[in-house]
Amino acid sequence: MMSSRLLVLATGVALSLPLLAERPEINDKRAPADRGDLEKIQSLLTTALPAARQATVCIDLGEGSGSGVVISPEGLILTAAHVTGGVGKEFTVVFEDGRKVKARSLGLNSESDAAMAKIIEEGTYPFVRVEDQDRTKLGDWVFALGHSGGFDKERGSVVRLGRIVRSSNSTVQSDCNLIGGDSGGPLFDLTGRLVGIHSRVGQRLPENMHVPMREFLKHWDSMADSEFLGEGPFAKKPEKGKGFLGVSVEAREGAGVRVRRVGRESPAERAGIKAGDVFLKMDGEALESKEQFAELLKEKAPDDPVAFEMLRDGKTETLTLRLADRDG
Repeated sequence: MMSSRLLVLATGVALSLPLLAERPEINDKRAPADRGDLEKIQSLLTTALPAARQATVCIDLGEGSGSGVVISPEGLILTAAHVTGGVGKEFTVVFEDGRKVKARSLGLNSESDAAMAKIIEEGTYPFVRVEDQDRTKLGDWVFALGHSGGFDKERGSVVRLGRIVRSSNSTVQSDCNLIGGDSGGPLFDLTGRLVGIHSRVGQRLPENMHVPMREFLKHWDSMADSEFLGEGPFAKKPEKGKGFLGVSVEAREGAGVRVRRVGRESPAERAGIKAGDVFLKMDGEALESKEQFAELLKEKAPDDPVAFEMLRDGKTETLTLRLADRDG
């Protein structure tokens, strides 16, 4: 995993690329005046669309999916906080051509619904430019991409054309039609610059809110450093002590604690832990008593990763799993 500082430096490629086109004049018209104006919009869209589609990804969470967009060749992703749901979570990213890679969530702002993630498999990935000069205005033409309803290779990502109809410091609203699965996907201007990330998909199709790039840039370093910002409502900060493993243990002679019972459908059972296994270490710390084991678990929150070194049938094994929510 790259350090936060290196991640920020890596994204500088996307932020500092020369702007290849000025703001289109069609944005300054209240409405297209003739066929020529419509053809201009069509030409701009068809020019920007291929690269935008290559960088727009489906975020497969296992029990659902959202969208995101890659903004650096190293695989930095911008998406919505309610899509990633937390810091340090791993999931699968699916590109337009069906290629699948593993990614991990970085930081998020739970109040504005902004989030970052990073592809953890080495490679060079298609990416888009970020609009870092905040030039998008009310009435500007934009287009939305996303994997509506989940990934469909034959269909590809879905494009919707619209305009910015409302703007505030932390949100912009467009009349692009969005549905479930689009959340976290990108909103582009007609030159192909990323101007926002889909946040709230409205009950009425043309009423949708997006997180503008200015909100991402304001908290860029903190999110790149995997910080959890804010107090909601788009993501809930994990509470220590609520991490659930699903085992009871007992003391034994010598090092470690012995698993006495494993709960049904618990994280421990899903990870393959069995009664009789001996936990020797937890996150690298040697276990000496069941009380110590309980105290270490009290420091864990739901979805925290936990690494065990354990003894089974006389052989040492290692295993890493993620805790569930004790109240879930």
